[in-house]
Amino acid sequence: MSMVRPGMAQSGMAQSGIERADIAFEVNGAAVRVSVPPVRRLSQVLRDELRLTGTKVGCDAGDCGACTVLVDGDPVCACLVPAASVTGASVTTVEGLANGRLSALQASFLEHGAAQCGICTPGLLVAATALLERNPTPSEAETQDALGGVLCRCTGYRKIVAAVMQASRHMNGIDLRLPDVGRAVGASPIRLDGVPKVTGDEKFGGDSFPADALSVLVVRSPHYHAGFSFGDLDAWVKAHPGIADVFTAADIPGRNCFGVIGPFADQPALAEGFVRLRGEAVALVAGEREAILDLDLTDFPIAWTELPHVLQPREAKAEGAARIHSHRPANLLTSGYVERGDPERALAGATVTASGAIETSFVEHAYIEPEAGYAYMDGDTLVVVACTQAPYMDRDDTAKVLGLAVDKVRIVPTATGGGFGSKLDVSLQPLIGLVVMKTGRPAALAYTRNESMMSTTKRHPAEMKATIGADAEGRITGMVFEGDFNTGAYASWGPTVANRVPVHASGPYATPNYRATGYAIHTNGPIAGAFRGFGVPQATIMQETLYDELAGKLGMDRLDFRLKNCLRDGCETVTGQRLESGVGIGECLDQLRPHWTRALADAEAFNAIHTASKRGVGVASCWYGCGNTSLPNPSTIKVGISASGDVVLHQGAVDIGQGSNTVITQICADALGLPLDKFKLRSADTAITPDAGKTSASRQTFVTGKAAEKAGRSLREKILRFANVSEQATIALDGANLSIREGDAARRIDLSELKVDADGMVFVAEETYDPPTLPLDAKGQGKPYAVYGYGAQIAELEVDLKLGTVKLIKVTAAHDVGKAINPVLVEGQIEGGIAQGIGMALMEEYIPGRTENLHDYLIPTIGDVPPVEHILVEVPDPEGPFGAKGLGEHVLIPTAPAILNAIRHATGVLVTKVPATPSRILAAIREKEARR
Repeated sequence: MSMVRPGMAQSGMAQSGIERADIAFEVNGAAVRVSVPPVRRLSQVLRDELRLTGTKVGCDAGDCGACTVLVDGDPVCACLVPAASVTGASVTTVEGLANGRLSALQASFLEHGAAQCGICTPGLLVAATALLERNPTPSEAETQDALGGVLCRCTGYRKIVAAVMQASRHMNGIDLRLPDVGRAVGASPIRLDGVPKVTGDEKFGGDSFPADALSVLVVRSPHYHAGFSFGDLDAWVKAHPGIADVFTAADIPGRNCFGVIGPFADQPALAEGFVRLRGEAVALVAGEREAILDLDLTDFPIAWTELPHVLQPREAKAEGAARIHSHRPANLLTSGYVERGDPERALAGATVTASGAIETSFVEHAYIEPEAGYAYMDGDTLVVVACTQAPYMDRDDTAKVLGLAVDKVRIVPTATGGGFGSKLDVSLQPLIGLVVMKTGRPAALAYTRNESMMSTTKRHPAEMKATIGADAEGRITGMVFEGDFNTGAYASWGPTVANRVPVHASGPYATPNYRATGYAIHTNGPIAGAFRGFGVPQATIMQETLYDELAGKLGMDRLDFRLKNCLRDGCETVTGQRLESGVGIGECLDQLRPHWTRALADAEAFNAIHTASKRGVGVASCWYGCGNTSLPNPSTIKVGISASGDVVLHQGAVDIGQGSNTVITQICADALGLPLDKFKLRSADTAITPDAGKTSASRQTFVTGKAAEKAGRSLREKILRFANVSEQATIALDGANLSIREGDAARRIDLSELKVDADGMVFVAEETYDPPTLPLDAKGQGKPYAVYGYGAQIAELEVDLKLGTVKLIKVTAAHDVGKAINPVLVEGQIEGGIAQGIGMALMEEYIPGRTENLHDYLIPTIGDVPPVEHILVEVPDPEGPFGAKGLGEHVLIPTAPAILNAIRHATGVLVTKVPATPSRILAAIREKEARR
């Protein structure tokens, strides 16, 4: 299809009053002509005028690099390039890299698993293409330098670097053949959804807006706490051509309240009369796309009255502090509690004890795709097409807010450009739904980077204190932990954090006497929600740094101390749960021993000859319960064989980059006994796929994978029963012919002659799996999780003693995954989690009003992540599919404490406010020197 647009309007005035110009240039070898304002961003021209949505927009400020394109062969951020400046130029986007077949670089990305969620992949591919045209065999330093302007939040960069450096090996493309029957589990086929990620065809939330959709702007509070009133909204609308209407809370037809945990739901879709946090939505402006693009909201008729606010839990808990929610005294949302034995007596009798306090900060998810989506009416059903981690939860909350029956709301997830927990909460879904219901027109909304960071959830800041005791042999005797978690203005996942932390705060260690309390405290700060670990990363920093101190007091090697105390098969946890089998933390620590010995020797040798900087080595462990805490946690999977011979997998587990589309299909394929290449995916859609539950809590591989295993086995059983053969039979598909063979006997079934159901299936199975858990009693005793995953990491680093800067040398990560369903995807999860742990440890600190963009808020870049050595430990759990355990959350948990322990090893000081920025490291060093 030609992209030349003859007959487009000539230079002149657009309807919105902005002067336009005819601009002619070349895109991917084809001549194009557009009529747009000369200062229109090239990224907008490519996406909106030419529909080349492979060029992504993550920030509109040149900070993320997702919109990188080539202009006359040079990589540029298209969001910073005015359209007029490319007149006569040649522009190359990701869509122009393949030329009918995958480029060697695209093939290498697939082979290495370098594309996870895929939102940054086009920018990386384009930037790397420019590098490889200059230098086909770049070094690691040259690769990092060329790609340094493109941010990735998922991969940890290491596989990207490897893919670029080894691209020349893929000049003949890539072998797309999939594993044979029964060999899918344990293999590493390329992602089943991988090709669109590298060609630019993948459609994310902002990539498919209908041409006739109204654009929506959200009016948000600039204050932490304020009352407000509107002026003459009708007059304002009339004064602005192209604006359709303004909508406020008064227009909401249902219950103006949502929340991920029903009993705690407390957040209005649009605030009513007052706001509790900066960035809270108060009104919607809907209009034609051009009018919204050019709209200045400074004259919007709203009057604000600032009110007192509190941002710290200690202020919110203080006597006389105003209640942020009238029904929650002392601004306490909820608390979690676990008690076992007599911790005070154990600590009093301990040979050594260690006590401390740690404070952590808000951490921003910083996914490269801001929230985006559109909605429309399909008959009497509202359809919302948007990025999400939890389609069924979105459906239920959107229906409630808009006063619709749940079966009259359909959520169709797009590809999701990173989530990490924040896209579990609804954001724009009820807002665009309201506009559709009020106007009858489709409505579309894409958050700006600023409003995404201002209004969406963060990792809970924590103020923690703990004491741990050990006997003379180095065995833990008791522990007491208490933590205040700043849950912000609304509940979100605060109850989950408060309840999960006390279960996990002991770490994966036998702790016979224990008490832990977690409090979720309301403030007027950002809403704190789910973020990879649900509070466990914060608590692990507290516990693991005290373990180093205890080892030091006992004169024990820090790794040996952990091995002495780690949980083993047959141990009981702090909740009294007996772990009969599948406990892999000891194996993880054992696997680290040679790396630990080598790293300590390297550090000693380095420190003997260097005075300006010192090398340190740290270790930390983790454990994490997969799925909900002591709550129902079901997933349902449906799989069938069509009359034409396709295996159709209704896979409702949203893939946000972790690989569930591929991993769950691998599990189902081996359970069914048919090859992967026979499978066709029907991805998450509340009208089509059964509810596979939310993508969170490291539950999809374990829970949905188990449902997929059950569904595959059930379908196989139905086929074998139909053919009247035993379990030993094999099945095969050849077009519409199904062959069943047992020994010398064979039967052939023509599927096209069988009766089909409403979905066109001739054989179908649907199975649900809900992990067996038990409630926690008043003392937190019970079985909160059916399966735990385990891991341990070593961090090696150097600290500049004059500057306080940290240079990471290497991270070695041993993680027990039960069974690596897809080892390459497992490695990618480990590297990505470590990168986020590095950010949490050293640089990430969200400050409301100051760090609401990707320039001021720092996340790790390609040069910040050191080499990562992954050790895949496979201690199978009988409950998991093929023995598999979850992984996604676990991999981030030990990174920050390992880094903090390494900094203390290098400098002799522990930084007690995280992140450990250079100024905080220097302050701790100076304080130590002052005490001498």
